[in-house]
This record gives sequence, C-alpha cells and structure tokens, in this order.
Amino acid sequence: MSLARIWKVLRKDFAMGPRSPFFLYALVLPIVLTVLFQFAFGSLFEPKPRLGIVDAGNSEITAAMEAAEGIELTLLDDAEELKRQVEANDLDGGLVLPTGFDEAVRDGARPPLDFYIGGESHASNRIILMVTALDSIREVEGSTAPVEVEVVSFGEEGLPLTLRLVPIIVFYALVLAGVAVPGSSMVEEKEKGTLMAILVTPVKVGEVLAAKWLLGLSLTFVMAMMTLALNGALGSRPLDVMLVVLIASLLTAMLGLLVGVVSKDSTMMFGIIKGAGVILFAPVLWYLFPSWPQWIAKLFPLYWIIEPIWQVSVMGEAVSEVWLELVVALAISAMMLPVIVALARRMQAQMASR
Repeated sequence: MSLARIWKVLRKDFAMGPRSPFFLYALVLPIVLTVLFQFAFGSLFEPKPRLGIVDAGNSEITAAMEAAEGIELTLLDDAEELKRQVEANDLDGGLVLPTGFDEAVRDGARPPLDFYIGGESHASNRIILMVTALDSIREVEGSTAPVEVEVVSFGEEGLPLTLRLVPIIVFYALVLAGVAVPGSSMVEEKEKGTLMAILVTPVKVGEVLAAKWLLGLSLTFVMAMMTLALNGALGSRPLDVMLVVLIASLLTAMLGLLVGVVSKDSTMMFGIIKGAGVILFAPVLWYLFPSWPQWIAKLFPLYWIIEPIWQVSVMGEAVSEVWLELVVALAISAMMLPVIVALARRMQAQMASR
C-alpha cells in the first residue's frame, strides 16, 4: 500500500468534495442546528436584563449596578430619553436617581425614586432588576434584608435543555461527515465510472478505501470538534474530548465505507441511510429522556461513541471513566474492516467482469 497514492486520491476527494451536496451539508448543517437550537432555547442569545440609569448625584447604587453580574447597564443623562428607551423596549427597566438620594436614604427620609419597567420585558428580567435595585438601596441605607433565603435543592441538579441537545447536533456532524460523505463519494465514483478508471492505474482498491476513510475521519473530527466548541461543550479536558471524538470519527468513517461498498447506486445508498437512520439516531433519545432504561441504549452501535462524548465533553469526566465504551467502539470498527475488504474485492471483481 502506497501512502503517496493514498494521498493523491485523498487530495482529489477534498478538491472535488465541495461539489457534493453531502459534503456541503456536513459543513453547514451542524452550525445551522447549533444556531437554531441555541436561539430557540436561549443559550447562545440569552437576553440579559437591560437597565438604564440617570444618576444626578453619583450614587452608590449606580456603582453597585455596574458591579452586578448578569445586568447590562446603560448610563444616560436625560430622564426623558431613559423613559423613551424603556417604552421602545430598548431597555427592560430604567432608574432615575436624583441629587442627594443616598444622603436622604441614610437620614431615614423617603426620597422619590422613579423606576420604569418595560411592558415587553421578560418577567424574570423585571424581578432581577427590582430585587437587585432594592438590595442596593438597603446597602446604602445600612440595613439588612428582612428575611434570609436559603436555597435547598433536592435530587440531582438538572442539565439545561441546550446541553441535552448537544448529542443531537453532534450526531448529525458524525453521521453526515462520517457516513454520508465517504459513502456518497464512493457511490458517485461508481456511477460516473471514475472508480474503475482509478483501479486500472497502479492504485489498488485498498488504497481507495483508505483515502475515503481518511476523508470521512478528518472531516468528522473537525466538524464534531467545531460543533462542541460552538455549544460550549469542550469541557475542562479538551485533550480527552479530542481523543473520544477521534475514536468516534474512526467508527463513523468505517460505517461510511461499508455503505459505500455495499451500495450499487445513489438510490440504494439513500435507502440504506434512511433505513438505518432510526437505528443510528435511537441512542440520542436517551439524553433527552434520561429516565428511560439506559441498558436499551447500549443495544445501538452509536451509543458507544455518543456516550463517551457526552461524559467527557458535557459531564467533565476523564477518558479513564469511559474506557470500556471506547474499547467497544474500536472493536466494532475492527469487526467491520474484514467485511468491508471482502465486499470491496467483490465490487472490484464485478466491475472487472463488466
């Protein structure tokens, strides 16, 4: 097997790849799904409470609001402009602090305080702004809150829905780049006759398979890592994440080769991918519905790569905690290899007989 010939076939596949719709889908769809899911469920574009303040006396409340986390503060000079922006929903709330407000509060007086709330603001943002403002006023007064709240959580803390959607987005990155791209590349060359033309040269069928596998492996690895990064799921162990994604890419690229050598044409390939889609996608459902019996998910092949990615990237576990799943994934890949080689030889013999 010649590395030089493998590289030439791989370079050709990358050069011709953008002409394939599957190649483009593999590049675009995970990013589009990330934007749609994060926008819909509020992680990527989650709105912060927007507060405007007109401070005529350099109040300590303004400094406290500037130091408060999670509040987007805007300082204005005119109360009418503040009111206009709140009415236009450019701000969730507006606070007017007159001259001498802090001194009056400390003296026990009740100075007027204009606090505007936007009618279209989120209820959660209104509560945050009002509670934060009241706490700041109490600090200026030198008093404490009338009650002390202690938050007690029962049971395991739930994960945000946006994190539970990460396996779905990663699944599409793995399947499109790892299965559909090398599979469609192989089938397209069969239909156009370019595969037969390549095999009459010194290039061997094993070298073609290696190039297609490397195509799926490299594209899958890049897209899966990019998907995790966009979703903020690289975790605290990025090297561990890279390792599990690499093994996941290896397995899905082997599935892509299997689809490519089995399929005689595009129609057959589409049928295989659609038919196997339910089996491939099934383990992802257990991350949306964690109360389901987990042993059922282990019956599906992609569980053994989705689970390590979930544990290492989202849950922050080390590779040593998912070594069994990774070994099973490598074993599945190893078992597919002789099947792919045998089918490829039969494919070559059939093309030669024609």
